[in-house]
Amino acid sequence: MNIRESELPGIGYKYEIITKDNDKIAVVIHDDGRREIYHFDEDHEECVANITFNDGEARKVAAILGGMVYQPKALESLEIALNDLVIEWYKIDQTTPCVTKSIGEIGIRQKFGVNVIAVLKKNGESDLNPGPDKILQVGDTIVISGVRKDIKNLINTVFKMN
Repeated sequence: MNIRESELPGIGYKYEIITKDNDKIAVVIHDDGRREIYHFDEDHEECVANITFNDGEARKVAAILGGMVYQPKALESLEIALNDLVIEWYKIDQTTPCVTKSIGEIGIRQKFGVNVIAVLKKNGESDLNPGPDKILQVGDTIVISGVRKDIKNLINTVFKMN
């Protein structure tokens, strides 16, 4: 597979991908979070199909393609190597009960057995492997990893209104 990346000033980034079967797709990631996928004809000249995803849809499709939802039987060794690890993104909004609380105060690791990999700010900055003192704010996207049932419990208990 051949991937070519280019910046689109004022728009975002474009990735052109040629697969081993000589199919061409382009993925455009807009600064506002939208993703567009374009599929090209055999000559790689004309777009024959395209689809647009919002940020949430794109992350779900990425999880599906990345094997977080279902591991093909041919990749069972990968599932064993990762055990039941799931990585999920959750966007904090004004209705999220844990706004202005710290990771430690919420007890994400201690109470739920879930690890915080990163906190992504809406301005594009990221805090990788944040400590327990990190305060969650409206617009933050929290990247968490753990066992599916523990992540679901955390989200339903802490992040969603009852």
